Order: sequence, then C-alpha cells, then structure tokens
Amino acid sequence: MTHDPRPFGRLLTAMVTPFTRDGALDIEGAARLAVHLVDEQRNDALVISGTTGESPTTTDAEKETLLRAVVEAVGDRAKVVAGVGTNNTAHTIELAHTAEKAGAHGLLVVTPYYNKPPQAGVLRHFLAVADASGLPIMAYDIPHRAGTAIATETLVRLAEHDRIVAVKDAKGDLIASSWVLSRTGLAYYSGDDAATLPLLSIGGVGLVGTSSHFTGVLAKSMIEAYAGGDTAEALRLHRQALPLFTGIFRSPGTILVKAGLNASGLPAGPVRSPLVDASDDELNQLRQDAAAAGIVL
Repeated sequence: MTHDPRPFGRLLTAMVTPFTRDGALDIEGAARLAVHLVDEQRNDALVISGTTGESPTTTDAEKETLLRAVVEAVGDRAKVVAGVGTNNTAHTIELAHTAEKAGAHGLLVVTPYYNKPPQAGVLRHFLAVADASGLPIMAYDIPHRAGTAIATETLVRLAEHDRIVAVKDAKGDLIASSWVLSRTGLAYYSGDDAATLPLLSIGGVGLVGTSSHFTGVLAKSMIEAYAGGDTAEALRLHRQALPLFTGIFRSPGTILVKAGLNASGLPAGPVRSPLVDASDDELNQLRQDAAAAGIVL
C-alpha cells in the first residue's frame, strides 16, 4: 500500500496539557501553547492527550474539550493528532470516534498496556480501531511502558491496512525498525528525541518529541538538513541538542517540560497526581541542560 511518506510532516510535539493552579484544565493556556509550538517551535503537527499530555489522569470529556480547543487554535496550519490509545479496545474505539467528530486529523494508538496481549491480540486491537475510524493512525510502539512490543511481523501486517500509516518508534531497536521499513510503506517517527538522527539514517521521516517544546527549531532544522543531504549539519545540530534531548528525561518528561514552560512564562501549570512537580534542583539541572544546548529557560 502506498502512503504519504510524511503523513504528519517532519516534526510533532507530544504537547503537555496545561492546568490551572487548582488543577483544572486550562483551555486558554492550551490554545496559547499550541500556537507557540506551531508558530515559534516550527511543529508540523501536535499530539494531544499522549502520555506527555497526562492522558492517564484526564477524563474523556477533558480530552474532547482539549482537542477541540487545539484544533480551533492551530488546525488550519498544523495537523492535530489525538492520543486515543488505551488497553481496552472498545474504549479506544469510543475515543477514536469522539476525536474524529472533534476535528482531529489523525490518531495515536499505543500498544495495549499492562494486560500484555499476545501478538494476535495486538493485531486485532489495532485493526479494530482502524476499521472503526476514518482517520489515519500512528501506532505507538513503546514496550518499556506498554510491557509488550509490536513484533515486526505484526507491524508488516498492520501496514496492509489503508489507515495505519505511521509508527511512533520508541522500541530502541534500530534493526527491528529497519526490517519493518524495508518491508512496508509505514512512516517512522522517532519516539525518543535523541534517536531521531539514527532513525533518519535507516529511513525514518521525523520526530514525535518531548524536548521539542524547547528544541523544536533545532530538531526541525536537523531533520531538514538530513533530508537535504547535509549530514554534517544534521550531526552538528544533533550534538548541539543532545543535552536537552536526553536531559528532558532525567525525570518523567511531563514533569520537566511543565517546569521549563512555567519558568519561561508559557502555559503549563502543575502536574496531576501521581506525578509530582519538579523540585528546584530538578529545574536548575534542566536549565543547565538547556544552556548546554544553547537554549535559555
């Protein structure tokens, strides 16, 4: 099956979900942050209600409200991808239907987590969601969180579906990814900021980033340099961004992204329990990592 080689562009950010001081959804803040990420950080698309967006602790109604606000704010100039993945196929399909009605341009569907289905169950889950929705799907392969990898043969079979067009690859196995890329038309996006350049070298197309709340300009320039054949410049930019590509994950990315955004005067607010807000020491370390990448927080 022939797909758009870059169905969601080159750079996406898995956007945090801004909350007010008392922990409620900050819709105005979400719209402002989305505009910043698209207009200032050069994102082609945003992922809403991914893990970085604290999807485990937002309600279905909050997810819909957030999605509609972001689509209204930037949907005319960037794609908005809704995170709808759960470990319950029926619930995932419900979220997919809601996202489609709310104006999403695509869906991010993670491998069912915790209940650890066999590959036959993983395959059936993704195909059921794809059959139930008219939107293009990015499968999220992140075994260290989900507990189950999407096997190479499973990905090859998923690629036969018209609406399964991309993978957010956080498997950390470039050989496995290379095999899938050699056998399918799936668009591979790195799910690990620091692995973007290596993934590009085997046929990947871009990044779904976390540090890209701050490194978006660097990351986009790196991807474009590689795509344009300037591998030396791409390597230079990779090395420049590396302290923040990796430093954002010293704690769960949501925690440090929100700390950095708050410090920069951008909408973020607190995290929801069981996450905890960054300590002063963690914020100071984040500032050092950012400074090493030439970014002031």
